Amino acid sequence: MRCVIEKEQFIKGLTMVSKAIPQKAELPILSNVKLDLCEKGLVLTGSDNNIIISTVVPYMVDDKEIIRNAQFGETCVQCKLVLEVVRHMEDEYVTLELVDNSILKIEDSRANFKLNSIRAEEYPQIDLSVANGFIEVKANDIKDLVDQTSFAASMKETRPILTAINLDAEGGKLTATATDTARLARKSVTIDSDAHFVANIPAKKMIDIVRSFESEEVVNVAVSDNKAIFKFGRTTISTRLINGEYPNTKHIVPKVFNYFLEVNAREFLASMERVSLLSADHDGVIKLILDEDEAEMISRSSLVGSANEKLSMFKFSGDHLEISFRASFVADAIRANKSEDVTIAFIGEMKPFVVRNDKDDSIDMLVTPLRA
Repeated sequence: MRCVIEKEQFIKGLTMVSKAIPQKAELPILSNVKLDLCEKGLVLTGSDNNIIISTVVPYMVDDKEIIRNAQFGETCVQCKLVLEVVRHMEDEYVTLELVDNSILKIEDSRANFKLNSIRAEEYPQIDLSVANGFIEVKANDIKDLVDQTSFAASMKETRPILTAINLDAEGGKLTATATDTARLARKSVTIDSDAHFVANIPAKKMIDIVRSFESEEVVNVAVSDNKAIFKFGRTTISTRLINGEYPNTKHIVPKVFNYFLEVNAREFLASMERVSLLSADHDGVIKLILDEDEAEMISRSSLVGSANEKLSMFKFSGDHLEISFRASFVADAIRANKSEDVTIAFIGEMKPFVVRNDKDDSIDMLVTPLRA
């Protein structure tokens, strides 16, 4: 393997695949990036056995030559090390040359590095094939699905299925759902496809995946029995699915309510933040006391005291209501609605309530109250 490659494009590719390289690899080989110089260009692959990222540095970008003097070949080399080496080189182009299948030479006009490498045959088999074909989804729609639901996934591994975002394609819609049983977030987008699949994708991996989209407009998505694949630009990302049946949440959001609180999102968040300052020993628990002409937030701490604040701008419909909840849960739901104004709809003091944007019915945010 030998080529001259434009440094910035090489760095861009290495940075992309490095997101899949674990800090401490269970298998030493997985701390390496696989480099394969072929007819496509330089294919870079990284994996931690749960997620695979493969990207291509092409021979040309627009009218600029990126790779020249290519001699095909492949090898594996420490990803973090080669990335740091190339970053510190000063020429616009660097030369890569594999020597005796064991040394990768990286040089420009000033510097020369010789890095130990491993035969590409030792890298685990990578399977990025799909059986059912891809569906095309707007990149911003997938970002919204993840941004507006991932916060509700569980952080605890005791029930691994709850650490996932449940992605469901059916009837021309793609729906993402996340729940930790104390709250639920659901978001739907329209897709131009009659595809049907259900996939439980680790929420943390989905967050990393959408961050990789950068300026892409369209993403191709495919799901099989054990993996989900996302293709965009010159990059393909595959992530393992979480085994198990996701809780049935399709009919969990109430349709009828008895109380409605309409507030400005920014002001309500600011009030909650102030009042919850004293509630550290109660994990940010706030009590909301509501009447038609008055709305008050209260928090108490056995260690430091209490705090209360009356809302200045609100509209409440219904009889007297007192309800307690975890402030962070409601704050997350409000932010995820991405709306200037929100409505919080209640059934009763110990019934789950919803936080919604009345102008967007594609979002469901459900929060379970707490006993005061």
